[in-house]
Amino acid sequence: MIRLVLAFALLAAPATAQIRPFNCVGAEQVEDDVFSVPFARGNARVTDAARTPLAAAEELLRQNPSRVACLLGHAGQEGGATTSIRLAAERARAVALALSSRGIERDRLRAEARSAQFSPRVRAAEPPSRTVTIVVLPAP
Repeated sequence: MIRLVLAFALLAAPATAQIRPFNCVGAEQVEDDVFSVPFARGNARVTDAARTPLAAAEELLRQNPSRVACLLGHAGQEGGATTSIRLAAERARAVALALSSRGIERDRLRAEARSAQFSPRVRAAEPPSRTVTIVVLPAP
């Protein structure tokens, strides 16, 4: 009887999603399947300019359900270091929300900020980088 009650309790409990184990260390080095979503200065709102790169990333992720994506937010030097990193994080989260609203599972996406102070490539960009780089990682 106890086993039957326990079995029903397990069936009635909500299923918990498995978190996909991946990280974005080294994602900047990936050269294929990289998309750039532009942003206006000082803004983290996804605009119509993002339509093409978002659609391309979405299509690639749909065709390859085992692949995951790193969303690397950049803010150049828009204000102080704290302001820039906060803006970069907001941009990355906005792109994650845009992709998840298109049906890409949120556990396949990692939104991270990249600071211009720590990235020579971003620091050297002219004009300062105001993008989110979508890096679809190779299949495991």
